[in-house]
Amino acid sequence: MAFSKQILVFLVLVGIFNISCNAQGLKLGFYKKTCPSAEAIVKKETASIMAVAPTLAAPILRMHFHDCFVRGCDASILLNSTTNNPAEKDSFPNLSLRGYGSIDRVKSAVEKKCPGVVSCADILALVARDAVSLLNGATWPVPLGRRDGNVSNSTEVLFNLPPPFFNITQLKANFASKGLNAKDLVVLSGGHTIGTSHCSSFTNRLYNFTGVGDSDPSLDSNYVARLKRRCSATDTTTLVEMDPGSFKTFDTEYYTLVAKRRGLFTSDAALLADSETRAYVNSHATPQGSKDFLKDFAKSMVKMGKIGVLTGSQGEIRKTCAFIN
Repeated sequence: MAFSKQILVFLVLVGIFNISCNAQGLKLGFYKKTCPSAEAIVKKETASIMAVAPTLAAPILRMHFHDCFVRGCDASILLNSTTNNPAEKDSFPNLSLRGYGSIDRVKSAVEKKCPGVVSCADILALVARDAVSLLNGATWPVPLGRRDGNVSNSTEVLFNLPPPFFNITQLKANFASKGLNAKDLVVLSGGHTIGTSHCSSFTNRLYNFTGVGDSDPSLDSNYVARLKRRCSATDTTTLVEMDPGSFKTFDTEYYTLVAKRRGLFTSDAALLADSETRAYVNSHATPQGSKDFLKDFAKSMVKMGKIGVLTGSQGEIRKTCAFIN
């Protein structure tokens, strides 16, 4: 057992080392000489998209997260499946993602100005930032220079993405393997302040939680009753707001809900099971915590955006995001 723990620690440290080394190839203003208008084009296109479809901000932010946690931020989430290779986007946890067409639209606009210069990985990172910012949310500097990966495997998603039923120990270990700490975990969980979820992601908490027809005792009983009116035990299509009444606004209401035991997922409730994450939830469960949260979210997003990046001569610059060149 001790030997196994040593191996786990070694793998985590190796992963963090690789993340740090490759991330040094990123820098602000990376395209200043090769495509000086790149970021402005991305921002303009994103604003046009969000003007007619503001609810896309949440799935695009989630897409960026899902991309970075599997093979690093290399746009592998955007690749289409082939006959012999099911890709990440077709893995079960990613089936509810939306916004691929929006990323393609932005990529096309950038390609018209600067063909073969700006990676899909950088475009996804920029669109996620700009979409959140347009919801009066956080904004952050995005170091650029990522290159696009050539591999996308659906099975890798299940081994890398933290599922909504993870407990706090599993969540902290998963984030640590990506070079992220407990604060990053609780801060990035705040992204649940926008968007919706299918009932199937949390109905295990409403029905037969321990196999005897019960509900999760860590979920507020009044909220359980309310959610049961929306979701049957077998519902796989109904969408529920993750932050009811505020799901289109990037704010700290998520923490207010979690503090009241009204977070949708087991992973939300898990934040109350650790002293550090619980303290952050409680201190930001008021409007006064909003300013600090936006700063913290920005810092954690910059860290996340550096996970496992390809730089220099690694990977490629895809011409079309869904296909390798």
